[in-house]
Formats: sequence, structure tokens, C-alpha cells
Amino acid sequence: MRKLTLEDLLSIEDYSHQRKSFRKIAMEHKNDRRLQIGPNLMMHFEDFTLMRYQILELTRAEKITSKDDLLEELLAYNPLIPDGKNLKVTLMLEFPDEYERRIKLSKLLDIENKISIQLENMDPVFPICNEDLERSTEDKTSAVHFMRFEFTDEMINAAKEGAKWTVKCSHKCYEHEVSPLPENIRSSLTSDFS
Repeated sequence: MRKLTLEDLLSIEDYSHQRKSFRKIAMEHKNDRRLQIGPNLMMHFEDFTLMRYQILELTRAEKITSKDDLLEELLAYNPLIPDGKNLKVTLMLEFPDEYERRIKLSKLLDIENKISIQLENMDPVFPICNEDLERSTEDKTSAVHFMRFEFTDEMINAAKEGAKWTVKCSHKCYEHEVSPLPENIRSSLTSDFS
């Protein structure tokens, strides 16, 4: 999957005129790239389309126009685009009540490392997490984690041939799985392996 360049961005004026259609496309696309695991864990599988939308929204909201600032945004967001052999995920732990959130996050230490993706009967793939900076402390995990799942050629071929996907959280305080992956999500994620 290719990375974003300055040519993929629009001026604030041009984007403002096209924003409604961009938003519609992004929201529909996002529906095929969001996976709820249990009641409180959401995985957002990032890609070119979603990162482009994110940057366009950001540049519009913050009125970013200088080439240097735009390049800085590309540097920040391009690492979230898969490269053909991996999936990039923003994991969110969602507890609307602040008191409950504080308690739950203290019990879910290391949850980001307990998420796996398995294709058919192959070995599960565990993520490389938070490569930019540590997001948890000794007392609690963060509500947001960034993850990269790396796949072998054999796994990628199996995915392209229609293998069943299982996504699982095996944390002792949060054991949930989705199996098989809904077809719309499986198909969208498989397209990342190009």
C-alpha cells in the first residue's frame, strides 16, 4: 500500500468544497475496518484512505498550509499505513464512566500484548505495540494503543485464498474473541496485503 504524499492532499478551500463526499466515503470505509471485541475494546484498522481523511480534517481544523507543516503531518501519519505485509491498528479501550475507566485500566495492564490475529490453523500473530512511545505505567494501561501485526508470506497467501480469521483478546481480565471475522472486515483487511 502506498504512502501519502503532498500530491494526495488538497488545499483547505478545495477540501472544504469536497468535505461532505470525503466524509461519506471515509465513514463507509471505516465501517469495514472497525472490529469490536467484547463490550469495551475496539480495533481500528488504519489504511491510506483513513489516514488521508485524518490529515485533511486536521489541516482544515488547524488551518495548516505551509509545506513544512504538511510534511510533518505526513511523517506522523504515514507510519500508520500498512506496507503490504502487516496490519496497523489503533486499539481503544472504551469505558464512558471515568471512575469505571480508572479501575478497569488498572486491571488491564499489558492487554495490548494479549491481542492476536489467527488465520485458519496457523500460529497466532501478536502485535508489536506502541513503537513511538510507551503508553502505559506500572499502575494502569492507556486507553489507546498503536499496534503493528506482521504476517508471513504463507499467512498472506492464506488470507488471499479466503482463510478464516480469528481475532482474540486473551487477557485474564478480558477474554473475548471474534471468529470468524465478518466478511466485510475480512475482505477489507485482506486488501492491505498488496
